[in-house]
Amino acid sequence: MKALIIGASGFVGPYLTEAVKRDLKCDVVATGHSSECAPFPGCETRKLDIMDNAAVFSLLQDEHPYYIFHLAAQSSVSRSWKDPAFTVNVNIKGALSVLDAIRALEYKPKVLMVGSGEEYGHIKPEDIPIKEGQFLRPGNIYAATKAGQNMMSSVYANAYGMHLVMTRSFNHMGPGQSPVFVVSDFCRQAVRIEKGFQEPVIYVGNLDAKRDFTDVRDMVSAYTALIQFGVPGETYNVGTGKAVPIKEILTRIIEKSSADIKVEVDEKKLRPVDIPVIEPDISKLYKATGWKPVIELDRTLENMLEYYRSHEELLR
Repeated sequence: MKALIIGASGFVGPYLTEAVKRDLKCDVVATGHSSECAPFPGCETRKLDIMDNAAVFSLLQDEHPYYIFHLAAQSSVSRSWKDPAFTVNVNIKGALSVLDAIRALEYKPKVLMVGSGEEYGHIKPEDIPIKEGQFLRPGNIYAATKAGQNMMSSVYANAYGMHLVMTRSFNHMGPGQSPVFVVSDFCRQAVRIEKGFQEPVIYVGNLDAKRDFTDVRDMVSAYTALIQFGVPGETYNVGTGKAVPIKEILTRIIEKSSADIKVEVDEKKLRPVDIPVIEPDISKLYKATGWKPVIELDRTLENMLEYYRSHEELLR
């Protein structure tokens, strides 16, 4: 059997490739927007523009995958504020192109459409932990587009009998993540300070927000479980089930650093709108798959710091 990972050139792609080979025993075809879409061994790579419906359909016919993981997205909240049109094009129009191509196939592959915990938006204290049936109040452009993808996927699953399972994935992190994301940014700054590339100050945005952080290696294990055992048309929260203050994450990183580091607020890192607490109820996921996270937060942070220490070219 084959598995197709659409949008494998991002952070999650290499990890998901390894998980698919390990958990599903499949050959992997990985796609990205450029020809160098998958700089990791062990899979076939193909260039794909998800906005080109004919190209998506042609690829599906050629490869005939049994499993399809849709990762392709503009996934930065901060960039979504700066470039909402691009975010809409990739996350809504691109997803629709993929759904239509899959619907046109003569067989029904198993598909995982990856969404975001950001879709829930403004959550009241009494709604914590967040269940999948919670009313959506997206608080930023990225969240609104992922909510749109989820709704379209639900409609397609029910209207056309497609085997679509959807996730609302909460914050995930690990070695190799772009520093556009908060924890990777903190780790990179800490190592830059250790190596003398930066003054001994970490510049931060809002530290009061509480988020659920999952190691990417746990996250992709949940994905391979859901594509097998998730119920078509259903949405599943994916996370640890426990929100942690951003301030605590930063404190742990500083404690693990060999440098004496101070913290200062950078106004440019503050978002126009921020949600105080985002914490999921993951009981539905556990009931369907038996999955639960196994990698401790401290191990993830240590691995991320070591990644930057061994990749000095990323610090300049």
